[in-house]
Amino acid sequence: MATYDQGSGPCGWSVDVATATVSLDGIVTGWSEDARRLLGYRAPEVVGRAAADLLLDREAPEVAGLSFIGSREWSGAAALRHRDGHRVEVALRAHPSLGGNGRSQGFVVTITTGPAESAHDRRLVEQAFAQASIPLSTHSTASGLWHVNAAAKGCDQAAEDGGDHLPGTRTGTGTGNDRHEAAPASADEGFLRCVRRVAEEATPMRYECFAPAPSSSALTPDSGPARTFARQRAWGVELWPVRDCDTGEVVGVGTAAFDSSDQHSARQRLALLQEAGTSIGTTLDVTRTAKELADLAVPRLADFVSVDLLDSVSHGEEPVPGPLDATVLLRRVAHQSATEGESVPEAAIDLGRVDAYPPFSPPAHCLTSGQPVLSGSDDPDFARWIAGHEMRTARVEEYGFHSVMATALRARGITLGVAVFARSAGSPPFDQDDLLLAEELAGRAAVGVDNARRYTRERTYALTLQRSLLPSDLPKQAAVEVAYRYLPAGTGAGVGGDWFDVVPLSGTRVALVVGDVVGHGIQASAAMGRLRTAVRTLADVDLPPDELLTHLDDLVIHLTSHDDTADSRIRDDIGEIGATCLYAVYDPVSRICTLASAGHVPPVVLLPDGTASVVRLSPGPVLGVGGLPFESTELELPEGSLLAFCTDGLVETRDRDIGLGLDRLCESLTGPVSSLEATCDAVLKALLPDSPADDVALLLARTRALHADQVAAWYLPSDPAIVADARAQASRQLAAWGLEDAAFVTELVVSELVTNAIRYGAVPIAMRLIRDRTLICEVSDASNTAPHLRRARTYDEGGRGLQMVAQLTQGWGTRQTTVGKTIWAEQALPAS
Repeated sequence: MATYDQGSGPCGWSVDVATATVSLDGIVTGWSEDARRLLGYRAPEVVGRAAADLLLDREAPEVAGLSFIGSREWSGAAALRHRDGHRVEVALRAHPSLGGNGRSQGFVVTITTGPAESAHDRRLVEQAFAQASIPLSTHSTASGLWHVNAAAKGCDQAAEDGGDHLPGTRTGTGTGNDRHEAAPASADEGFLRCVRRVAEEATPMRYECFAPAPSSSALTPDSGPARTFARQRAWGVELWPVRDCDTGEVVGVGTAAFDSSDQHSARQRLALLQEAGTSIGTTLDVTRTAKELADLAVPRLADFVSVDLLDSVSHGEEPVPGPLDATVLLRRVAHQSATEGESVPEAAIDLGRVDAYPPFSPPAHCLTSGQPVLSGSDDPDFARWIAGHEMRTARVEEYGFHSVMATALRARGITLGVAVFARSAGSPPFDQDDLLLAEELAGRAAVGVDNARRYTRERTYALTLQRSLLPSDLPKQAAVEVAYRYLPAGTGAGVGGDWFDVVPLSGTRVALVVGDVVGHGIQASAAMGRLRTAVRTLADVDLPPDELLTHLDDLVIHLTSHDDTADSRIRDDIGEIGATCLYAVYDPVSRICTLASAGHVPPVVLLPDGTASVVRLSPGPVLGVGGLPFESTELELPEGSLLAFCTDGLVETRDRDIGLGLDRLCESLTGPVSSLEATCDAVLKALLPDSPADDVALLLARTRALHADQVAAWYLPSDPAIVADARAQASRQLAAWGLEDAAFVTELVVSELVTNAIRYGAVPIAMRLIRDRTLICEVSDASNTAPHLRRARTYDEGGRGLQMVAQLTQGWGTRQTTVGKTIWAEQALPAS
């Protein structure tokens, strides 16, 4: 007979335990001291009596089994009679006592006080722990032992078989069915730290862990880089401190593990989609956008990804709306694989190559149906497609591609191309969730590709328009040697409104123009074209720079004052944003350069001695403001001086203001160069990044000078008799130049122009001959009245002189000067 001392049951109530022995026929054969204290009977009063005499109700159904017949174990609740007659609620448990022959000799009965169901519930709790469907475990802080239930043991066994591993279960081999020894060093250190922290801080915690799912256990160490798309089993483990009910001291740690694989997979997919929103379509470049899709999906979704586009899309053209039919021709623009290194050995098609996809192939089927396609090695169409291409057959056999997804790139109802995702040997096959994810990624990439395609198309149109409006070849002239560069913006800003021009003027002079319509796109290019045409028209009138800008300003105000649609676009690009212009006229005879600016970047001048400086101007307002004057600045330049005109895109960046940019422009001009073309390249290389953020126009002009042996000038009195002397002087000069063949026409021109100056002009009167690429005759006077060409009638005595001049020369005209006007006529040099 065993004796049990008083103990404690579940928290909140006390337990008294006593024992007695009973024979097979129900007679009490032994009585413990604890039983005496519990029921008040001394041993002589009970031993030898029937055990049933202690029951208050022998017929109660809950004790009907207390017959002690047979050898089975029995437990239940009963009401016993205390010696003083009061009722005592107890829980009875009878254990058979076996003899040497293995037969029952009697029973050991355990009597436990407390709630009636205490013993039963204790057993129930033990069974619930053992049979729970979720992995449960307890850790004793005193012994360091783990107790786990059957579900946790199942995880442990699965880990032994190559499956997932649950922290807290695989801690060693125990001595009992539910007992494990202390965890070795190979256990999950993060989980063990969490256990120790819960025990030390007495606060509940949550621990999350991951392990390969059994379906992916076939992955071998040589199957390639880690694949995050491989099925992972995620566990969320709840840990809580277990306290002693009497002392409140932490005596252990309890754990319960929950399978959160679905939630973990959903979080992974959501994270991938969120990253796609920021990493796909970062630039307006079709090829770059396709590559961003491939780089994102490998290796997080697939082992190999290819992106093929319709050939028209890669060139920015408009593809045919809707799904495609029959065999599809696609151009490979991007692919990526999980293989380390820059090359993609799995690819059967090289980048930039066009391949034909038969109608039964997954990519073509996806494009014709408009629905994503999930295929694999068990699909006859997949096998047929692979077998029809020798290189694909070799790649599939070498890398073991067994699962393929194809999804169309579609945006705004237009099919742009197809993305193909593939998994090789050692990776699980794609499922429907993967197909939905691939479709979403392809949709986001399609929007980026379509935006890039539309930008490419608009940029091409705008660039074509702008280049058609810019001078394709600068005209020949004697005043300066020129070189130029125009670079469109290298970012998503698009083509802008930067422009330049070189306009030959009378008297071997030349106009150098550079301007900038702020803004980008076709509208800015169209506005630039209008301004350039206006400047050329005003330059033909031979206006001084300040007057020309005044007229140009009035024109811009006129353009921005209309309300029709076309002019509204001009208003947006010019009036509301701004347009600038710099106009300079250089005279190689006087070596004077006259400049005027409408809010434009000042030019830089490099003198023959190597000194470079920014030209000091009096800048006027930007075009379209109106009401403010423009001022001219004159520079006398030595022969061989270099003028550099540019737009703000060359000298101003996010990290550099215009002042610093102009200083760097001065430095770049002073470097050793062999020609103006080389100087242009050196300037762009020194000042611009690889991809400029704004348009850039650069115009370099090296000045020339006409020397005394090329120019002859005379002052003439206002006397008609001097006309004959003027003709003679011109003939002598032509003879000195060896141009006797031009004497006849020149004398007629001199007679007409000098006669008109004497008759209609004012003193002083001057005549000048200039010999360069052509022969120029100029007559100046102090009158501002300009002659006009008119057709003389039959009996008119005058009006035929200028007609004769126009017929005999290449051209003629008049220009205003500060003291009057100059009438000029230009004729070709004799062939001799």
